[in-house]
Amino acid sequence: MALSRRRFLGAGLAAGGALVVGFPWSPRPAAQTVPNADRFLGKSLAPDAVDSYLAVHGDGSVTIFVGKVDLGTGHRIAMRQITGDELGVSPDRIAMIEGDSALTPNQGATGGSYGVARGGMQLRQAAATARQALIALAASRLARPEADLDTADGAVSVRNGGASVGFADLIGGKTFNLKLDPKAPYRTSDRFRYIGASLPRPDVPEKATGTHHYLQDLTLPGMLHARVIRPPAAGAALAAVDESSLAGVPGARVARIQSFLAVLAEREWDAVRGARALKATWSPASGTSPSGLGEQSALYDSMKTGRVVRDQEVARRGDLSALDAPPAGTRTLAGEYRWPFQTHGSMGPSCGVADVRADGATIWSSSQGTHNLAATCARVLGLERNRVRVIYLDGAGSYGPNGADDAAMEAALLSRAVSRPVRVQWTREEEHALDPKGPAQLLQLRAAVDADGQITAWETQAWLPVATANLPHVPFLSLDAAGIPQTPGRSTGLIYQNIDPPYTVGSLNAVVHWLADAPLRTSAFRAPGKVANTFAVESFTDEVAALARQDAVDFRLRRLTNARAAEVLRRCAAKMGWQPRPSPRPIDRTAQVLTGRGIAFVHYKHEETIVAIGMEVAVERASGAVRVTRAVCAQDCGLMINPGCVQAQLEGNIIQTLSRTLHEEVTFDRQRVTSVDWASYPILRFPEVPTLEFDLIQRLDQPPLGVGEAASTPVPAALGNAIFDATGVRLRTVPFRTEHVKAALAGA
Repeated sequence: MALSRRRFLGAGLAAGGALVVGFPWSPRPAAQTVPNADRFLGKSLAPDAVDSYLAVHGDGSVTIFVGKVDLGTGHRIAMRQITGDELGVSPDRIAMIEGDSALTPNQGATGGSYGVARGGMQLRQAAATARQALIALAASRLARPEADLDTADGAVSVRNGGASVGFADLIGGKTFNLKLDPKAPYRTSDRFRYIGASLPRPDVPEKATGTHHYLQDLTLPGMLHARVIRPPAAGAALAAVDESSLAGVPGARVARIQSFLAVLAEREWDAVRGARALKATWSPASGTSPSGLGEQSALYDSMKTGRVVRDQEVARRGDLSALDAPPAGTRTLAGEYRWPFQTHGSMGPSCGVADVRADGATIWSSSQGTHNLAATCARVLGLERNRVRVIYLDGAGSYGPNGADDAAMEAALLSRAVSRPVRVQWTREEEHALDPKGPAQLLQLRAAVDADGQITAWETQAWLPVATANLPHVPFLSLDAAGIPQTPGRSTGLIYQNIDPPYTVGSLNAVVHWLADAPLRTSAFRAPGKVANTFAVESFTDEVAALARQDAVDFRLRRLTNARAAEVLRRCAAKMGWQPRPSPRPIDRTAQVLTGRGIAFVHYKHEETIVAIGMEVAVERASGAVRVTRAVCAQDCGLMINPGCVQAQLEGNIIQTLSRTLHEEVTFDRQRVTSVDWASYPILRFPEVPTLEFDLIQRLDQPPLGVGEAASTPVPAALGNAIFDATGVRLRTVPFRTEHVKAALAGA
């Protein structure tokens, strides 16, 4: 493929060459973590253009532009490895700009384990297309057929030695002006130099030494600090504000937009003091339900009787009559599994910084969807879309939309109100109370098992809060309070997936009863819904295997038709040293500590990553305390770009989900969330982290399938199955807190 000189000169984005800047408003100060990033303003953002994803500079170095952001997942090195191999450039010669709505293409929000699987593959296609173009240019320059040439070390060279020409000489400082070529071949795995290697993450040294700059560290000239005053109860409206109550805090000022209220000050501590001193009067909003958030103790019962907007059959086949009228020799069993509301529990509370001016706005956020946030901010601020720039900066990490977008929107509203840059910092109490939650889920399962131990019929019924179709984002607290119109609704993610078993069963019915509402604001939360669904399905599978007096691994293997899935399960069991036998093991009624092992499996969304997790546990009979002593994970996620980063993600998946399973539950009364600190919302502590072992399957010839979520989903069932094996007691409600386990053991 040849690029004409005219095309090079005509398009001219260049460092040191002609620079065409189309961005109509130049924000200040320079806003990215990459030095001189603003020189790229005006570059292409088209999702199908090579120049949207990468630029080759006059010195031969490369910058890549990635719409997906690194939430601690290792994208910053993985994306460089992808580009490095496809283009033929060492990763240390590649700079990366991420999540800047003015500089990166809109690749969709970062979530769903699609960062590398989709975003990385778009980048790979761009780099492969660029490699083709560079070879075409070099063929003309070197007077050699393209087939004789290849790229390496930032140059195009004749294969097996000979002449070469550097990328800088071919295109440095100019644009490609090419569409992504879906037929541009990827580098074959035998030519990988960087893909498949566990190169170190560039962000870890600064994070480990406390020198990393987070969004919370950002300051701007003339910036004010703000604290938002929250209503005392859900639905309360602001009736009056006594600004004289701020008299003791010099420089503090009030900003109010209807019921959206904040105190601002030059110094952050003065904003805190002002927020504490300000006297405001609140009254219940009209239309607020007298029952408020409802009784938490009746949560699951209310879900079963709640208003259902529709039923969705996820899977249905065969004759299910055996569930209600089992033939002779067929046994039936049923179980109800409950999953609570859970908060993201980010290590640090959310923050947002905004500089809104009459002609444009720059907003800094740890949002997972900077392009969507920019579009909404433009609408709310009354600005043209291309005059609003949202720049990603690291926050404390997130497992889905937490309070980050809210804090950014609040900063934007306040900056516009006071005509100065504003930083909004949430408190721990705000983060726990107000961030959108992972929703509660309720699943009822039934099965019929014949005399041979075959599952002749399986039924899953799930009660789940419905997501609002085409909702642009979780509705903002500030816009509701300020009376600014926004699309109302609920975000939950695809929480219905994996409610049906991955195994062959005779007849199957899996149905979701979509609930119209939920007592708390919700969002997609890591592996949305699949953690609870897999907890139910894999625990119930274990129940069926136990009823049939069959080994849990053998039982599953006989019902798996996917060869890669069976390999994962076998390798997990082998690494555990699994000895086949039925569960539970013989219970020693005199033992103070009971031990056991369990296993669980998932084929994530039935088409992505395959994971099996085995666990060994010790349960203290007297206290009910559960200690996970060992966790083993086998995973097939296709191509692993950076196995070290993959394992790090799996460690995070397992540890966080152990925390969710053992400890985490949002509590609330009729007016508010009451679990607003780490004491009332405990999480896993370091001494509770078990030994973690991994068997990761590298598939160099397969596409990557995503690793951000899948390994979290089998964790609760593996733990519940291990506890059952140790004690003979089946736990069907999360969290497995000590008092709950003790009560269950007492009732056994």
